[in-house]
Formats: sequence, structure tokens, C-alpha cells
Amino acid sequence: MPVVGSHPEGCRATAWFACGDLLFSQLMAHQAFFLTSKESMKTIFSRPSMTGVGVWAALFCTMWTSAQMPKGAIGIAYQFSHSVNDSPSFSPDGEEMVFISVVAGKEQLFRMRLDGTQVVELTRDDADHEDPAWSPDGKHIAFVLLRNGLEQIHLMNTDGTGVEPLTPAEVKTIHPNWNPDGKSIAFCTDDDLKPPKKNPAEIDTIEIASRKITKLIGGGVNTYPAWSPDGKKIAFRRMLGESNSEVFLANADGTGAHDLTNDPAFDGWPAWSPDGTKIAFASNRRGSYEIYIMNPDGSGARKVANNEGRATAPQWTKDGKSIFFPLCKKVDFSFDCQIYAVKLDAFAK
Repeated sequence: MPVVGSHPEGCRATAWFACGDLLFSQLMAHQAFFLTSKESMKTIFSRPSMTGVGVWAALFCTMWTSAQMPKGAIGIAYQFSHSVNDSPSFSPDGEEMVFISVVAGKEQLFRMRLDGTQVVELTRDDADHEDPAWSPDGKHIAFVLLRNGLEQIHLMNTDGTGVEPLTPAEVKTIHPNWNPDGKSIAFCTDDDLKPPKKNPAEIDTIEIASRKITKLIGGGVNTYPAWSPDGKKIAFRRMLGESNSEVFLANADGTGAHDLTNDPAFDGWPAWSPDGTKIAFASNRRGSYEIYIMNPDGSGARKVANNEGRATAPQWTKDGKSIFFPLCKKVDFSFDCQIYAVKLDAFAK
């Protein structure tokens, strides 16, 4: 059989594929050089062994190898898993918090130490649980139970046992906030009976022992009550228009209500600092919803931290050194809500 190509050790047409390994090894020896310099081609084809069919085989193999090399990433990775953690409320000793975490599509209540350990699920039923609030004596947690059209404030022990209704079932009630004396809770009637349109909502108090309800603030849309640490004042959110709400302040009996924020943006979700010298609130006055603090007379408003997304419902740690808040934002094809914290060292006196 005539030789159709040559190699120092002999390469015949019938052995074409047997030469593949040898040709490949020769090409691989120059691969790095080939990628960085045209001189590599000259080196390959100037070798004595690369003549005749061997040259064409080398050229074919080189072109084939180049064609198989990746041209870049095939696609873009996106976040697949998402979670919702929301509404922190701290124990009186400041060591733990209760919060919402969505499990299998339901808002369940958990408690956890602030170092992230000892996470315990408190509720496990087929219902939603919102607005948790730890009692001043540390023995109970108030929350809103939502099930089958019911929207009612309940109490339970801090281990999740002893669940009992607090407010009447026939009235939809939300946003419980403990009076510092622990004897009563301020709350509001639901302002979202037919969303997105708001309806009138009033702020009431209910005595824990007697279940007696007293109306504090009415006239308009009033939500998110927050007692001052001394129990003498109550801050709350009042809607003044479809795109405008303000933080108001009133006396403990509901009198003397007046506007603190006075801004055309959407301000709300007030929370008092433990020492009573500041009020934290959320506002979209700079575009996105972010957390601010101000003096109790409305002066000295200052943004706490920059963030992307929707930050609302701030809560002070018991030592007054940090503010926790839920931050919700769109991530790829879904939404995440996580609990963020900011240290207030920059605001230290």
C-alpha cells in the first residue's frame, strides 16, 4: 500500500486515525502558544514531521480544536430560592425577638436569640400571623390571626401555647402595641377592607383584664399606634391623601393630635426609642422607602441608612443602640423580605 503521508515512524492512509493521538499531542504542546501568538502556527508547520497529509491533518485538528473552545458564558444565573422574614419585636430583656417567617405560604411566628441561635417556631397552624408584639413583662405575645376572613388580635404565651382571642371577632383589628404598663394594648381597625382604596380606621385601646375597649383617635385613616416609653403620648400614622401620610402625635387619651413630619411624601410606621428622645419612622421622601429618626417634636429628621427596596416598620433594640426593620425588594423573578439592622453609633450623644 503506497504511503500517502509520512512521519518519522511511518504513517499510512490506512493508519490515519491512529495518527490522531500523535497529532493531537503535538498540537496540545503548542496550545497555550497558539492562543497568544501567530508564531505558534509557524512553529507547528515548520517541524520536519509535519509534511503532506500530516500538515492538512494538523490544520484540520487545529481548526476543530479552536471551534470547540468556549466563546463565553452560556447564560446568566438568577436567584431561584426566596424567603420572607418580617416584623421583629424584642423581648423586654433585649436578648430575643419574635418575628414572621413565611413557611409553605403561611406567615408563621418564630422566636430567636439576637445572635441568631435557638430559633423556635411558635405557630404551626394553617393560618397567617402578623404584627407580633412582645409584652412588657415578657410573658405574652400579641399578634393578629388571619383565617377564613377573620382578622383578630390574639394573645399567646411566649412558647406558643395558650392562644386566646383578645379583640372581638366581628371587627377586623390590626397593629397591636402594648402600653408600657402592660395592662392595655393600643390597636387600630383595618384600613384595607377593600384595597387598594383606604377606608376610615380608628385607634382604640383594650384592657387586658376586662377586655374593655376605649376609642382614642378617629376621623380619617389612623393606623400604627406607638406608645411613648412613659405612656403619656401616642404616635401614629394618619393618611392625608392617596399618596401622602404623616406621623402624628397625640396625648395618651387621644387629644391634641398634631402633625410631626409635615412632608408631602408617605411617612409612617413610628417607633419610640427606649429613652423617649427619638422617634424612628419610614418614609419615601427620597424615592425609596427608608428609615429615618427625628426628635419627638418632629425636628431634626435624619436618614438612618441607605437601602434599595422598601424599608418599613422600624423597631429599636432595648438598649437603643440599633434599629431593626424589614426590607422587601424584587430579586430576579420574585421578591424577598429580610430583617435588616443598623447600628446608631453615628448618632451617639
